Amino acid sequence: MSKKRAIFEEVANAAPKEAPAVAGGIDRGRGGARRGIRLWLMMLFALVVVMIAVGGLTRLTDSGLSITVWEPIKGAIPPLTAEEWQAEFDLYRAIPEYQLQNKGMTMAEFQFIYWWEWGHRQLGRVIGLVWALGFFGFLVARKIPKGWKLRLLGLGVLGGMQGAIGWWMVASGLTGTMLDVASYRLATHLGLAFVILGLIAWYVFLLGREERDLMQARRVREDKLFRMGTGLMHFAFLQILIGALVAGIDAGRNYTDWPLMAGAFLPPDLFVLEPLWRNFFEDDGLVQFMHRMAGYALFLFGLIVWLRARRSPNAQTRFGFNAVMAVMLLQMTLGVATVMYSAPWHIAIVHQFGAVVLWVLILRARFLAGYPAFESVRG
Repeated sequence: MSKKRAIFEEVANAAPKEAPAVAGGIDRGRGGARRGIRLWLMMLFALVVVMIAVGGLTRLTDSGLSITVWEPIKGAIPPLTAEEWQAEFDLYRAIPEYQLQNKGMTMAEFQFIYWWEWGHRQLGRVIGLVWALGFFGFLVARKIPKGWKLRLLGLGVLGGMQGAIGWWMVASGLTGTMLDVASYRLATHLGLAFVILGLIAWYVFLLGREERDLMQARRVREDKLFRMGTGLMHFAFLQILIGALVAGIDAGRNYTDWPLMAGAFLPPDLFVLEPLWRNFFEDDGLVQFMHRMAGYALFLFGLIVWLRARRSPNAQTRFGFNAVMAVMLLQMTLGVATVMYSAPWHIAIVHQFGAVVLWVLILRARFLAGYPAFESVRG
């Protein structure tokens, strides 16, 4: 039988003791090396940006078909002797690009384009190695925070898919009468690169804030602005894909007048290819027209989002969307210059890099709308 307790007995003395609250308990409970993983992801982010730039230059120098085989391991070693170089050159001379466009190319000219493509593939191997060392290193050390294993593993899976899609793209230009890779395969390859870059950037943003801060920030999310930022992100991605179609068929080097095309609003000789769907991928006039119209529409929608963002109570969020609008204006100017100067490589590559900057800034602004940064009353 339990002992009767007095009415005024000190309850605190009898109650079981509980563990004291610890500051930062939410973050500590999640575990992991958030800062270390964030630094690793930032390294991957920089490598992917360089990869996109090198891929663009590989395209602009017509180097993408110089290596006609896919050897993920053995291909890391370039030709080292005159005989090996001659064997690679003989393989290149068997494809349509050489026979129909580059016949008579010297060994020195071949080596120039070969090194561009080899560097592009080698950089892909480096990215894969950096991912593997980081992921499995944190995994073995049990430093991956709760809920992050599949996210980080997914980056590696997407990277492997990107390598396979890269070869699928190259293979389209090795047979028949193709002088370049299929534009829709190029768009798939570039589009996945931007997806990977966007995921890495988003993860860096998330890991840059403590878990408790993110939980609190979600409660004051600017839902409408966040949804508009999501729409702007999707619209920008569509424009990037159309831009890849332009690059795939060199459509930016024709119709160099602006704002008209060959003196008219619509380019001439529309929908002459059969079947009909080919025109949207292979007709240089229609593809460039699509890129122009999508650019105008993207700018107008971006302007609407920016005007809405100006009403945000958060200064960092307003600044984030201000940066988006500034780079969007610059990107449109670069696009017009690229067309009017017939897409020289030094302007075209800056235009492509501008797309990378704009993409990341849109993601950053969207993140700030979804997870507003805390400010002091004075701030």
